[in-house]
Amino acid sequence: MQIESIEIKNYRVFRHAKLSNIPRLCVLVGANGTGKSTLFDVFSFLKDALAMNVGKAVAKRGGFKELASRGFAQEPIELSLQFRLEILGKERLVTYLLRIEPDATGRAVVAREILRYKRGAYGQPFHFLDFALGQGYAITNEEDFSKQDEELSREVQTLDAPDILAVKGLGQFDRFKAASALRLMIENWHISDFHVSEARPSQEDGFAEHLSTRGDNLPLVANFLYEHHPDAFARILSAMQARVPGVSVVEPRQTEDGRLVLRFQDGSFKDPFIARHVSDGTIKMFAYLVLLNDPQPYPLLAVEEPENQLYPELLPELAEEFRGYARRGGQVFISSHSPDFLNALNLDEIYCLRKAEGFTVVSRAGDSANLQALVAAGDLPGWLWKQGLLEGLN
Repeated sequence: MQIESIEIKNYRVFRHAKLSNIPRLCVLVGANGTGKSTLFDVFSFLKDALAMNVGKAVAKRGGFKELASRGFAQEPIELSLQFRLEILGKERLVTYLLRIEPDATGRAVVAREILRYKRGAYGQPFHFLDFALGQGYAITNEEDFSKQDEELSREVQTLDAPDILAVKGLGQFDRFKAASALRLMIENWHISDFHVSEARPSQEDGFAEHLSTRGDNLPLVANFLYEHHPDAFARILSAMQARVPGVSVVEPRQTEDGRLVLRFQDGSFKDPFIARHVSDGTIKMFAYLVLLNDPQPYPLLAVEEPENQLYPELLPELAEEFRGYARRGGQVFISSHSPDFLNALNLDEIYCLRKAEGFTVVSRAGDSANLQALVAAGDLPGWLWKQGLLEGLN
C-alpha cells in the first residue's frame, strides 16, 4: 500500500500542512527547524499510539501542551492519511482520520477516529469505522457492495479506555478489511535512527531477520541474509563493489568465542579488515544496502539525512538504491540537505518545507506555481536553481 496524502493539524510546527499526491520516493528539503524531523515523528507517533495507546504516545513527547502547536494547546491535534486498498479486485481510496484532545485531567484521548472510503464510483465516502472517546461502531460486512448503505451490519463496540485506537483491536480481525490493512501497515513502518558506532561492534551469536532502527544488529542481519537469502546478499555485495571503490568482499564471520564480526576485503590489501577498521562511510553504505535489500520491504521507510558520513560521490548512487527499493513495493521518505543527493532526484520527488508566520508550509518542488513563489521569496535552496533543475522557469 502507498500513502497518497498526509494532512497534519496542530502538531508542533505543523499548524496546518498537507502533502498531496505523494510518490513512492518522497524527499524533504528545508532549513533546520522547518519540520522535517517532525514529519517523521508523526509516523513514530502513530506507531507508538498503536503499540501502546494515545495517552502514552503523547506523554512520551512531553504531554499535549508540548505536542500541540505553540499557542494552540486548547485545540485538538488532527492527523489524516489517505492510502489505496484493493478490496474484491477494486481499488479504494481509504481515509483514516484521528483527532486527539485532552480530557478534564489533561490526559490525551481519542476525540474521533474514522476510517472511510467510497463503496461505489459515486456518492460520499462511507464510514466503516467511527469511534469517539472509546465508543463507536464498525461495519462487519464492508465487502458486500451489493447491499445498500442502510443494509450493512453495524457492530457497536466499547473500548477499554478512551485513549485506545479502535484499529488496534478491530484490526486484528480479517472481517474488518480496511482496519486490518491499516494496522498492518503502521505496525511495519520503519523509522531509521541509524548510528554507525552501534553497527560496528561484534555481537554475540544470535538471530535477526531485519535491521533495527539503530542498526545495532547489522552483523546478525548480514549473517541471516548470507545463510538464508544468498541472492539478496549477492545483490548487496555487487552493489558494494559497484558503489564503494576498492571493496571486493563482505562477509560475516563467527569468532572462537561465539561472536559475529563483519569482514571487508579491499582489493589493494591481502588481508581483510574487520568492521571496526573500515570507514564510517563504508559501514553506513553497507547498512543501507542491507536495509534496502530486505526480502520483505517495509511498507514505509523513513530515513533522516542519509548523506551523513558518506562521500558526496556516493550519494547519487544511494539515491538510485532508494528509488529501486520504492520500485520493489516500499515507500520511502527521506530528509536531506545534500545538493549531491537531491540533484539525483526528479522534481516531483522533492517537497520543500519553509516557515511562514512561525509555522511550516509544505510546497511540492514539481509545482511550477509553488516554485515561482519560493524563488521570489528566496526560500528555495540556491543550488536547486544552480544545478539546472529549475531551468524550465527561466
